[in-house]
Amino acid sequence: MSGDNAFVVVANRLPVDRVDGQWVASPGGLVAALAPVLKRNSGCWVGWPGEPDATFSPFTHDGIRLQPVELDADDFEEFYEGFSNSTLWPLYHDLIVTPRYHREWWQRYRAVNEKFARAAADAAAEGATVWVQDYQLQLVPGLLREMRPDVTIGFFLHIPFPNPDLFRQLPWRTQVLRGLEGADLIGFQRRRDEANFLDLAASDPEAHTPRTGTFPISIDASEFDKADDAAITKVRELVSNPRTLMLGVDRLDYTKGILQRLTAIEELLEEGRLESAALIQVATPSRERIDSYKATRAGVEEAVGRINGRYGKLGRPVVHYEHHAVPKSQLRNYYSAADIMLVTPFKDGMNLVAKEYVACHPDGSGALVLSEFAGAAVELNRAHVCNPFDVESVKNSIVSAIEAQDSPAARDAMVQMNAHVREHDVSRWAEAFLSELAAVRRNR
Repeated sequence: MSGDNAFVVVANRLPVDRVDGQWVASPGGLVAALAPVLKRNSGCWVGWPGEPDATFSPFTHDGIRLQPVELDADDFEEFYEGFSNSTLWPLYHDLIVTPRYHREWWQRYRAVNEKFARAAADAAAEGATVWVQDYQLQLVPGLLREMRPDVTIGFFLHIPFPNPDLFRQLPWRTQVLRGLEGADLIGFQRRRDEANFLDLAASDPEAHTPRTGTFPISIDASEFDKADDAAITKVRELVSNPRTLMLGVDRLDYTKGILQRLTAIEELLEEGRLESAALIQVATPSRERIDSYKATRAGVEEAVGRINGRYGKLGRPVVHYEHHAVPKSQLRNYYSAADIMLVTPFKDGMNLVAKEYVACHPDGSGALVLSEFAGAAVELNRAHVCNPFDVESVKNSIVSAIEAQDSPAARDAMVQMNAHVREHDVSRWAEAFLSELAAVRRNR
């Protein structure tokens, strides 16, 4: 069976959320980049609508056809919380926490990938192009290739691809590799990720290595112009007008290095190297039923309380902590008001927050402290780069960012990075991948 969609996107989630019985577009640059392509090519987006045990018929939202994939509560627990985020996520992020390997989770992962592959096969027109997204769906290319050999399949991995020695720990490594090999083109964030995959494939005599490429994802920079002066003034007044306003914006995830940046700030305060400073830390709730995430939240919130207890004053905490989602309009105000942006993950495929901050400072104001292990560090190479595993490195980068503020060199660095982000936006990313996929298709 084939559908009538010449272009199909397959992702873990649909680009909408159900709020009070109505479908609302979810934030994110991916749908913004792909919406024109979907509309132009009679396209369809296949994904889970976000509600377990709920059945929805295909529907159209904002001119995009959406094909819901039904998942039950067991699917969510074993496929999403289990294999995707307690097995693959820590494995692909260098074992920051220990991956858990359960056969039941693997069986569920395969079964759910089959659901997505079948939905894509049913939606795709004869000879369609199908673009599969991310680590939750690594078996889909191979499964879809068996179901629909006529379609052209692209796969993009948004997170890092691990060193082959780490990947080989996975009991189902061969099956995952075969799933990926079903794609005509596999895209990675960094050359290092691509090299890891190619090294792995080269060590497997039975591997069929598809075309690969590096396509660093980006943002829609037009959504992150600098806020007006009144909005900036209001943010700074709300945090008692510190001399230096720092900002962290992260999912509350153990990979993001939030606790390590708090430790660095606490030690700088202890040593008298940080004066009249405040931090706004946005920590968006994430995967809250998983034990490692519960532990991360507990550690972060204990540190926030300790720092404010030791160094805050009545009505003037050092750390202003927000454990909830913040609207994009408010984030733009935070980015624009912050003197120093702290992006300190232990490992990150890209980290779009770093690019969003840079986009809000076209005038050269601000400074970015950036982990060397974030994919964004390859492009934003004039940031104050730190090693998040070394608290002294984080401290020194914070101090150097503060001391360099408003210097000609610092302003030039921010202007240059801003220009790069604006030129290499998310639309250019999608165009680059799809152009390469089209070239592969022509040569099949």
